[in-house]
This record gives sequence, structure tokens and C-alpha cells, in this order.
Amino acid sequence: MGIVVIALLSYLAGSAPTAFLVGRARGLDIRKLGSGNSGATNALRVLGPAAALAVLAVDAGKGALAVLAIAPLATSFLPTAFGWAATIPDTAMRAVAGSACILGHVFPVWLRFKGGKGVATGAAVVAALAPGAAIACLAVFAAALALTRYVSLGSVAAALALPAAYAGLYRGEAFSPWLFWFFSAAAALVVAMHRKNLARLAGGTEPRLGEEKRPRP
Repeated sequence: MGIVVIALLSYLAGSAPTAFLVGRARGLDIRKLGSGNSGATNALRVLGPAAALAVLAVDAGKGALAVLAIAPLATSFLPTAFGWAATIPDTAMRAVAGSACILGHVFPVWLRFKGGKGVATGAAVVAALAPGAAIACLAVFAAALALTRYVSLGSVAAALALPAAYAGLYRGEAFSPWLFWFFSAAAALVVAMHRKNLARLAGGTEPRLGEEKRPRP
């Protein structure tokens, strides 16, 4: 029962369509412009740096809210008569909250389950659960972006590095199988959500940072 409540609240938090709402405030439907994605990168392309920064901050805030507020508050205030709070580790509850929040961002009910790609929200979730792994993945993202100017490639590279970064930095008692498998699943989801970007990269039509989306030849 507790897991269901935490998952539902976290999903609803994650499903807030930030980029869509910011675009609507300017009279635009971001889903019909640029890449059509409701995320910070497309907000940068369509709405400009200030709007993209606001989208990025709110999308990241959703992930932090789920892990740092919703999971512990729900655990504290929900009835424990059924024993779920005592038998399920706190780390697992936070992983459930993070998972549901990311799924809410990627598949928001308000936009017919077509949202962003989960990078900013997922990064905040990782930072809240394993800061060292988040810093390592941020370094991978920054290096890939600096070398190629492809945001999508940087995002995929950082996602692929996440499970290894966590396993390498958190050993012994600091290692949680719950988090390792959660990070592995989250990384797989991010890569899957970038499949069209990867196809454009292979075809040479993926726009670099600061470029408009290029048509297929």
C-alpha cells in the first residue's frame, strides 16, 4: 500500500509538463516545433536559453522532490500497520519514488504519455541517491558535449556510464543492489528514449548544440 502511494505521488510530480506549459505561456505548442520533444533541449531550441534554464531547473526539481521529500514523508506519515514501512528498505522506497517520477516525466498522462526523455529529472534522482555517481556521469556528459556538441550523445554516454560509475564508486556496505538495478533500468530507458537521436547521428542529420534541426537528405 505504501509503495503504491509513493509511486503515485512521485509519478504525478514527474508528470508536470514543464516545457509544454512554458511554451503554452508564450502561445506555442513545443510538441509541434523543433524536435517535438517536451524537454529542456527542445525548449532551448524553440524558446531560448532563459526558458530552457527554467525548464531544466523545474524538471530536475521534480526528481529531487520525489526522492528527498515524497518518499520520506510518505514513509513517515502513512500508517505502518501492515508492516510495509518496516520491511522495505528506505533505499528501495526512494528508488521506487525516483523510478515513478522519471516515468511520469517520460510518459505524462496530461500529454497522452508523450513527454521528455528523462535526462534532467533522472540526473536529479541520481544526484539525490548517489552524488558521486552523478558527478562522474556529469563529467562524461560534459566531455562528450564539449567534443561533439551533441546533447543527445552526451546524454546517452552519461546514461551508459551510470551503472559502472555507481558500482565503481560505491562498494561494500555503501553498495545497494536496489540502486544498481534501478540505475541500470533508468540508463536503458534514457538510451531507448534517444533511439531517434541515435538514428539521426548515424545518418548525419542530428543537430549540434546551437543548430536548428536538419532535414533528412
